[in-house]
Amino acid sequence: MVSDTLTTGDGTRTGRRRTRSPRAGLTALAVVLSVISVLPVLWMLTSSFKTRETVTDGKLIPTDFTFDNFVYVFTEVPFARYLWNSFFISAVITIAALFFHSMAAYALARLRFPGREKLFGVIFATLLVTAPVVLIPLFMVARELGLLDSYAGLIIPAVFNAFGIFLLRQFYLGLPKELEEAAVIDGCGHWRVYWNIVLPMSRPILSALAIFFFLANWNAFVWPLVATSDQDLTVVQLGIASFQTQYTSNWNYILAAATVAALPMLILFFVFQRQIVESVKTSGIK
Repeated sequence: MVSDTLTTGDGTRTGRRRTRSPRAGLTALAVVLSVISVLPVLWMLTSSFKTRETVTDGKLIPTDFTFDNFVYVFTEVPFARYLWNSFFISAVITIAALFFHSMAAYALARLRFPGREKLFGVIFATLLVTAPVVLIPLFMVARELGLLDSYAGLIIPAVFNAFGIFLLRQFYLGLPKELEEAAVIDGCGHWRVYWNIVLPMSRPILSALAIFFFLANWNAFVWPLVATSDQDLTVVQLGIASFQTQYTSNWNYILAAATVAALPMLILFFVFQRQIVESVKTSGIK
């Protein structure tokens, strides 16, 4: 609180209290949280240039600067193959998920058929089931279908995501029905309405979901660990874990590999930062 003293025309003084804006406190809190969030990334980046002897010295700035960690990562192990596997799997899952999720969400939002609300309730209920609960049943189904140790086994189980269907359905419920009704009057069927009207209007929410899906599958670890043992199908997160043995951990190699794996995601965020924020605002994600 800040107190101001004013003098009136008859010489008397009156006190007025002025409330200080909380913006300064919120700004300071935001700065502190930003530093806490960025510091681990900065430590990972600088430590990736340290030697094995100095990687755990606790210093932010490396004393013995070296590129040998990155040379080892790309020469002694097929890390480029790991990066390609993660990119290919994440891209295919993202494209397939957006396509099928948008169709399912449009049907649940606009089409009238018996059991629609119950079906949506079942899909929404899967959000309450954690991944470890279905891990063993999913592995048994994939084994029976012959999907293990294949790209299909890494892609198909990850395509379905109730969160994407739910979010797209809520977005479609907010679209004006007049556009669809006008298209139907002009002779368009449900497919043409979906493809020519609904999808172009869904670019903001699809952009946001594309980033979320790609990041989630780029960082996938548990299902690739369970579904494949083929070295040619190893994803980047399993490749990073391979530098950790039973008795010791090569933290210099782990941090160098983690830096390489994180750089594409950081670049993706900074390049599309404005689009991501606008997509989140437009889609109504809080």
